[in-house]
Amino acid sequence: MKKLILRCSYVFVITLTSAALHGQENNKQSSTSNLNIENDLFDAKALMQRVKFLSLDSLEGRKTGERGNLIARNYIIELFKKYDIDPFSNNYLQPFSFKNRRDNKTYQAANILGLIRGSQYPEKYIVLSAHYDHVGIINGAIYNGADDDASGVSALFALIEYLDKNPLKYSVIIAAFDAEELGLKGAQHFLKSFPQAKENILLNINLDMIGRNDDNQMFVVGANLHEELKPLINDLKLPENFYLLSGHDGTDKKQNWTYSSDHGIFHKSNIPFLYFGVEDHEDYHEPTDDYENIQKVFYTKAVMTIISVVERINYSLY
Repeated sequence: MKKLILRCSYVFVITLTSAALHGQENNKQSSTSNLNIENDLFDAKALMQRVKFLSLDSLEGRKTGERGNLIARNYIIELFKKYDIDPFSNNYLQPFSFKNRRDNKTYQAANILGLIRGSQYPEKYIVLSAHYDHVGIINGAIYNGADDDASGVSALFALIEYLDKNPLKYSVIIAAFDAEELGLKGAQHFLKSFPQAKENILLNINLDMIGRNDDNQMFVVGANLHEELKPLINDLKLPENFYLLSGHDGTDKKQNWTYSSDHGIFHKSNIPFLYFGVEDHEDYHEPTDDYENIQKVFYTKAVMTIISVVERINYSLY
């Protein structure tokens, strides 16, 4: 896609413009004055390296309970340790099992949960989530799931890098959910076993497929269903030639994504959510969803845009 200037220090220069979101697909960037801003938000090179590892053939599609999934699980735990992230409970792992009606098999699964404590309200939580499982090997073909959802998992660590320097007043749970592809089972178990009142979870921000789009568009779902979230996305300054659109939420004629990923479990529990994702592409749930098809510049801009939403939480949420 578009070229972005990346420096060794992980500082990059982009052009930003102002854009307002009103839930319309044709509401793109307004033409206001451009300005150059330096951002030292996250390591863009490491962002790509994590996606590459998680979508290697050797991980065999990361299907829940299988060898590649366990490799991904250990990799994510090591990243939590590298970034000095505390476990949410006594351990990073939250194991669970379930029987899948589709194939009548019992699966051993595990969520991976980290915690960044809030500076003012440590018992109130923002859940940042992405799923690390995928569909495995089908008819001898490896489904690597680079966009679905290695892109979201890697972005969690870019958010960790940002939050390390810009902490929130609320606690942040970093959740790498398992078994999303088998019916959102990881998110379901997380909420079922949450040790506090669910009302203490103020917001779920879910990332699932944010690595590529030929039209430079990413959708945000949830703000039209939760009016209190609109200040988080209205009038955002977006990277040049990048469009954040609000929709796919049952309020328009598009496919409804309200329950399409782990955020759907939060929505069922009346917990506000924002889901970031792109339209399905030709490699969605195909063995061609490979690292080589991730669009580096688009992906970097997508993560920057999500960070611009997260940084508003201290000022715009409750």
